[in-house]
Amino acid sequence: MKKICIYCGSSPGARPEYIETAEKLGRLLVQKKIDLVYGGARVGVMAAIANAVLGHGGEVIGVMPRFLTEKEVAHTGLTELRTVETMHERKKLMTELADGFIALPGGMGTLDELFETLTWAQLGLHQKPIGLLNVCSYYDFLLQFLENGAEERFLSQAHRDMLIVENDAAKLLARLEGYRAQQTEKWLDLDLI
Repeated sequence: MKKICIYCGSSPGARPEYIETAEKLGRLLVQKKIDLVYGGARVGVMAAIANAVLGHGGEVIGVMPRFLTEKEVAHTGLTELRTVETMHERKKLMTELADGFIALPGGMGTLDELFETLTWAQLGLHQKPIGLLNVCSYYDFLLQFLENGAEERFLSQAHRDMLIVENDAAKLLARLEGYRAQQTEKWLDLDLI
């Protein structure tokens, strides 16, 4: 894996562990010679991981829509900042640039990015690993929701299992590096139609 895309919050969150974990993950990426692709902001958890990678000599590519750069939230010290016109273009470019994905704690934007990436994997548009770093049990309720989706037959277990979950950054990164995509078809529960 040469580049990994991190989805995470533009807020620092309520707990110091969110920033601390982002910084730890940033250091791990540099140790493993993995470049960071992210949303390009200079605030929140996003800034924490970018600054950790940059501070330890790594490469960081930010991708940001023009309207956000005009609001002056773009990180100006990145290796490269790519400006696009729309949020859709941002997600598409980040997906193209990355060899894998990790979601750290974040809000609606993080969830949007994570679920679009998962949906594209489900549809066979990419076969890249997707991880969720469940810092301080932040995503426990989301994981319960996904399990319920599988139980209620709106989500196949194979597609649910595409999301690799760990509480520890090093363990998650190791699992992503060892990931081999399974061939799964888009699941339609034809028995109920």
